[in-house]
Amino acid sequence: MFDGIGFMELLLIGVLGLVVLGPERLPVAVRSISGWIRAMKRMANSVKDELEQELKIEQLHSDLKKAESQGLKNLSPELQDSIDQLKQAAQSVNRPYKVEEIDAGDNASDKAQTPADNADKKSNSTEKSDG
Repeated sequence: MFDGIGFMELLLIGVLGLVVLGPERLPVAVRSISGWIRAMKRMANSVKDELEQELKIEQLHSDLKKAESQGLKNLSPELQDSIDQLKQAAQSVNRPYKVEEIDAGDNASDKAQTPADNADKKSNSTEKSDG
């Protein structure tokens, strides 16, 4: 963290901080500075993760274009892996929107409902009980 700063420099900064701020305010200043440093590190890691994710998406996109140009036949192993990853991602995106099936004991109108339908029924039942 303190690349290029030796022990003597840190000691000098500490003594100057103690003289300028005093013993009452120095711990508060150190805590606030360390909080800023933590926030900057979190922000830098967040940006780094976003960039890595965007680069991975761009790589998958270029692999998909290569696979399409080859007609999805005789693909190299890395292109096939990219296609498989894209298929898994598409299935995971579509999975929450699949129709949910309810037990056979329920009536026919309740057999196929989406999560949004269930939320509407819950909100309607709470409105009826309130009024």
